[in-house]
Amino acid sequence: MLEEQRLPLEQEQLDAAPFEAKLEIATLGPLTMTRVSEGPLRSEATPSAIRRLGDEGCISVGFTLAGITKVQQRDRATAQRQGDLVVIEHQPTVMTTSPGNQSLYLKMPRERLESALGPARHYAALTIGSELATATLAMSFFVELSRMHHQLDPATAVRMGSIGVDLIVASIAERMARDVPLPLSDSVLVQRAKAHVEANLGDPTLDPPQVAAALGVSLHRLRDLFRTHGQHVSDWIWQRRLEVAADRLADPACAHITVGTLAGGCGFSSRTHFSRRFKDRFGLAPGEFRHAVGLAGH
Repeated sequence: MLEEQRLPLEQEQLDAAPFEAKLEIATLGPLTMTRVSEGPLRSEATPSAIRRLGDEGCISVGFTLAGITKVQQRDRATAQRQGDLVVIEHQPTVMTTSPGNQSLYLKMPRERLESALGPARHYAALTIGSELATATLAMSFFVELSRMHHQLDPATAVRMGSIGVDLIVASIAERMARDVPLPLSDSVLVQRAKAHVEANLGDPTLDPPQVAAALGVSLHRLRDLFRTHGQHVSDWIWQRRLEVAADRLADPACAHITVGTLAGGCGFSSRTHFSRRFKDRFGLAPGEFRHAVGLAGH
């Protein structure tokens, strides 16, 4: 069961004590949560085991709740302590856990992260530390969700899982935006630019010159980089703002937030500007969109 829910693993106990472990598993639509308590283990995801599982379309995110978790993947080796999170690709991996380790693993469609953050290989096995408020918020959210999911109806549980994944995306984006961009390939620069956008969508002053300055490149180069990917920087900013706004309009947890407040939180300077762009993108005014997804009256 652990092999199916976390990673395809070959495991070796690292001490002589009687082995004890506890698994708690919940499925929330496309998201699977696995809470694990275990002793010191070395776990290896080998190429043959990965092929056997055939799970290339998924990716895992691990929260360390107690103890230390070490992850080696591709050319990166990192350690996560209490409160840290890490993205784990379904690629050859070695993980070790300390005595008394407790972790919460989330398995989700790979596209869920990559659509916002770019290829996972650039942030897999990167420690997203508990010093980031977004990481702490994401972990607290999923810890509570793992305790309370059975009290939620299936549709609500799926929506809550989606909200939690948005918190994870924000955490990764904030972590990546802090890295010094020197020297980086063109594709990684584009990814860093998108991470900066993701972490600052609520800033109404966010624009291509600000993104270029954050990356330490000229505006001309930034535009050329996006152009080679068939995109424009400004279009990407507005696209992400509108997509996040649509997600929030459809989210029952945001139903009490007025359209104007929601627009401001997505970086729009006025409700009129937001309504015009939203209708151009989705074919409905924001209030009509909210009504259409079943949140009428809010």
